[in-house]
Amino acid sequence: MRDKTSTTYSRGVSKAHYATLHKGNHLLLGHLRNRYLFLFDLLVLPFATWLAFVIRLNPHDLLPYNVVIVMSMLVTALLKPLVFQLWGLYGYYWPFAGFDEALRIVAAALAAELLQTGVVFSLTHVTGVTPLPRSIPFLDLFLTLIFFAGPRFGLRWLYHRLHRRERRDSLTTQRVLIAGAGEAGLLTAREIQQNPALGFRPVGFVDDDPNKQWLRINGVQVVGRLEDIPALIQTRKVDQVFIAIPSAPPDVIRQITELCRSQGMTPSILPGMSQLVSGHVEMQRFRKVQLEDLLARQPIHTDTSGVQKLLKGRRILVTGAGGSIGSELCRQIARCEPAQLLLLGHGENSIFGITNELYRDFPALNVQPVIADIREVARLERIFERFQPEVIFHAAAHKHVPLMEDNPEEAVTNNVLGTRNLLDLAESHAVEVFVMISTDKAVRPTSVMGATKRVAEQLVQAAAHRTGRCFVAVRFGNVLGSRGSVVPYFQEQIERGGPVTVTHPEIKRFFMTIPEAVQLVLQAAILGRGGEIFVLDMGEPVKIVDLARDLIRLAGLREGQDIEIVFTGLRPGEKLFEELFLKEETHHRTAHEKVFVSQNGVCAFTDEKAAQIQKLIEAAYAGDSAVMLDLLHTLSAPHESKVA
Repeated sequence: MRDKTSTTYSRGVSKAHYATLHKGNHLLLGHLRNRYLFLFDLLVLPFATWLAFVIRLNPHDLLPYNVVIVMSMLVTALLKPLVFQLWGLYGYYWPFAGFDEALRIVAAALAAELLQTGVVFSLTHVTGVTPLPRSIPFLDLFLTLIFFAGPRFGLRWLYHRLHRRERRDSLTTQRVLIAGAGEAGLLTAREIQQNPALGFRPVGFVDDDPNKQWLRINGVQVVGRLEDIPALIQTRKVDQVFIAIPSAPPDVIRQITELCRSQGMTPSILPGMSQLVSGHVEMQRFRKVQLEDLLARQPIHTDTSGVQKLLKGRRILVTGAGGSIGSELCRQIARCEPAQLLLLGHGENSIFGITNELYRDFPALNVQPVIADIREVARLERIFERFQPEVIFHAAAHKHVPLMEDNPEEAVTNNVLGTRNLLDLAESHAVEVFVMISTDKAVRPTSVMGATKRVAEQLVQAAAHRTGRCFVAVRFGNVLGSRGSVVPYFQEQIERGGPVTVTHPEIKRFFMTIPEAVQLVLQAAILGRGGEIFVLDMGEPVKIVDLARDLIRLAGLREGQDIEIVFTGLRPGEKLFEELFLKEETHHRTAHEKVFVSQNGVCAFTDEKAAQIQKLIEAAYAGDSAVMLDLLHTLSAPHESKVA
């Protein structure tokens, strides 16, 4: 703690912010430093001791106690300020005092009183003067707390009174309505009140809890329910709405968003509970409501202890590590403290980006970037010989349906040959766990991309059957925010002023967020025994046109007035609806309630099928599209219609 002439900045207050607070009326408070409070204590604390005697004794009984009164006052003047100094109470900036400072004052005053009482009792015993009445220390402690804490918390009250007046007079202050009167809402209101430089003023809470209606929380009143938001925006002249309900389901967020939209306003949201760990809310963490907040299902949460146990101290290889899924895999794996994390990718820029991010965020982690093409088996062989990976997450793939329809050779060599190369090396190098990322488009595929991923699933199942190891596949739907996905594409169209192009008014897709997808991949690594195909329970599929409308509204625009939606027709290989399982696949829930598993695909891989896959790869290198499509149909959907 600094000396009495120093200033200790309160929790969360930077020097720049501290300087800002001393402008205008606050300049007076800034000059009222602790040295003046120290001089004030030298005068009033002995007075508190004298007053304790006056309260305890009748006026005509004071005379016999004159000596002990003077003795007590002198000990108070010498001892108590010294104790308070040792407890650091002359190093606080009191306009920001809070509960912790109040507890420190009580503890210091109690220690000072005990010490003073011991000294005075000792002196009266030695000198033989009238002893100290036993009730005096209790009265003196009470009065000391009043005279010491009163001026300091008076400064706090005066500061906030002046601040509120300044804020009311300020033209730049924004009036904020806080949705949620729970812990997050309380901390949000407190952060706003304690940081005037933010330029916000809380004008009320809204909460559906009937027990909170019209109560005051940290001085801010609960003024209604969520359904009252439009009326409150009008009557209380609200400039912003903050959603401070980290556990709110998407339908509640959608409700609040729509209510705000009706008044031409986009709310901001506090995502997740991580901001509450330190006991305060960082206002910069609030962001505008995004599409994933409006997903019509609860986010997936998983227990990471099993994943931590599997990955800690292991050598982990992630293919496609620079992609959207691959890079998030790397981030979550890095938290599990692997012995080494290998980032394999074909694109040097994306690998460079995720490598530098991991260097920055996990400086103690052994990160090894590897630039390679999974189709080049000789290069992969050297990588496996050098690094000896123990766990592989295979995210490298070509995934764009229309592009792969025009370039089937690339889909086959990358998605099929690349997967086979990795599996062969995983078998020969005793890799314990192999998790391949697949897609719902592998179910009854009508596209080249989906068909190649179905063949890759079969390769994984065959390797699991041969080795008895945990070689599994994971199917997702569309991933929000991944590169090349529909959401960034729509957002780009909206930014250009439209139109937003949707292939068909009835087309539906399953959606999940990138973190959810990665959690499923990691769960598959601990749930799998070998040959399973895992699928996330993704709820109901979402109409693509509804998703487009949500994005238009989130951009503050109106469909049909500011921007148009145009239907362009289904593209080659595209289906109206995606499925998660084949008709002949049996499936059930795993130990994780949100994860399904299909097991009946675990079987011996025939020599005939292996030969067909080899012919498929040879046809790809020869550029023979007719043979490729025929073999893809045979391998991926033998009882269904041909691949387009």
